[in-house]
Amino acid sequence: MKKQSIQHHMDGLAALLLFGVFAACVLSVLLTGAGAYRRLTQRDQDAFSRRTCVQYLATRVRQADSRDSVSVDPDFGGVPALVLEDGYGFATWVYCYDGQLMELYAAVDSGMSPGDGAAMMPLSGLDFTLSEGLLTAVFTGVQGTEDVLSLSLRSGEGAAA
Repeated sequence: MKKQSIQHHMDGLAALLLFGVFAACVLSVLLTGAGAYRRLTQRDQDAFSRRTCVQYLATRVRQADSRDSVSVDPDFGGVPALVLEDGYGFATWVYCYDGQLMELYAAVDSGMSPGDGAAMMPLSGLDFTLSEGLLTAVFTGVQGTEDVLSLSLRSGEGAAA
């Protein structure tokens, strides 16, 4: 009788041990999958932010591309800015300030500063060059990745440097 009781306990212990191994395997697969999902989601969000930032700037420049309306201000309150004038005494400044892509729409002579703009999206850095009708913007993302946008201004003969 004792032998049968011990055998019964051993069978129960073996089943419990097998269940524990199964539970540990399931948990490790779930944790691995969750980590992979988190990395993929972050990568997709970073790529979306980068593409959105580049497309935003390209669209703004294409909308404003007319004679003498696109220029670069190398020192707009300490940061480089793209200036898009509308021809009616107002302009849009696009720049990076305080870790954000910023946009400011105001009168050209308003005396506004970079802190007065509206934050669009996170961005670590933005630099512009304009030479012979070719606008080049270098974006530095939050993760440190760089993207370069080069646009040939259609009204390049009138673009201000």
